[in-house]
Amino acid sequence: MRVLITGGAGFLGINLVRYLLGKNEEVTSLDIAEFDYKDVIGKIRVIRGDIRNIDDVKQSMQSVDVVVHTAAALPLYSKEEIYSTDVEGTKLLLQTASEMGVKRFIHISSTAVYGIPDHHPIYESDRLEGVGPYGEAKIEAESACLGFRQKGMCVPILRPKSFIGPERLGVFALFYDWAKSGKGFPMIGKGNNRYQLLDVEDLCDAIYICATLPEETVNDTFNIGAKDFTTMREDYQAVLDYAGFGKKIVGLPEKPVIFALKFLEFLKLSPLYKWVYETASKDSFVSIGKAEKVLGFKPKYSNKDALIRNFKWYLENLETFKDQSGVSHRVPWKQGILKLAKQFF
Repeated sequence: MRVLITGGAGFLGINLVRYLLGKNEEVTSLDIAEFDYKDVIGKIRVIRGDIRNIDDVKQSMQSVDVVVHTAAALPLYSKEEIYSTDVEGTKLLLQTASEMGVKRFIHISSTAVYGIPDHHPIYESDRLEGVGPYGEAKIEAESACLGFRQKGMCVPILRPKSFIGPERLGVFALFYDWAKSGKGFPMIGKGNNRYQLLDVEDLCDAIYICATLPEETVNDTFNIGAKDFTTMREDYQAVLDYAGFGKKIVGLPEKPVIFALKFLEFLKLSPLYKWVYETASKDSFVSIGKAEKVLGFKPKYSNKDALIRNFKWYLENLETFKDQSGVSHRVPWKQGILKLAKQFF
């Protein structure tokens, strides 16, 4: 099977590259970022290009059976960058894949399309309501996918919960930095809400299933998440316990903290954006029953497993990224004024 991964140099991308190589598949990566993973260079075809550039897209799709579209501009990007990448880029990929006879186009969406729901669990049939440019763009990208599905193309759509694992940094690096420094960790509210996560290996399993099962089985939309998860306080406490300093999760009053974070975001002093701080104290979990029943999806990792697995990788690889920062999942986000708050925990 010849697979093109858009965003192959990203967090999900590199995990999927390694996963597919383990299955002896042929892999091409298309990413605007440099592909700098020495362990797989020479084993795959690497194209440094932009999903918004027709020439790059056509080059990457030559002799491809399956496209796995993971590339996206994340919420810390500008509204214009998010729209041009997540919407226009997706449309260009779909159109080109259709014209070049690509058999399947697996679109990696997000549970951000559900906004801040008023009930749980969330089902694939529930109303879509994006929060901010990222959530809105993900909904529009899904709409484009549905249009090509109606034209006869096989376009599975996966809506994963926030996924973590080896190579994942971003906002999670903030938590891991505090944990390895022997600090407790503040939580918006009491932490008694249930917030489902997902291990990236389980997501790779779901993607591979969608690439290999019959078209009539996979040509649908599926929520993907961990099956076993408890409360935010319990799940994140597992990392502090693993760190070994005896520190605890510290609950903070919800409304004042959200107000403060909103103000700090406006001043560009905090990396936490609306989707993070307005959902962190709320229940957030989807039903994976459809994926289990239709796809045979069986997640191996609980929330605690995934968080600790990611933390172990963080500790083992700290020297390789300790001086880096940015707006992608592959590098730590700048803590801003939150670095000062760390001293009080």
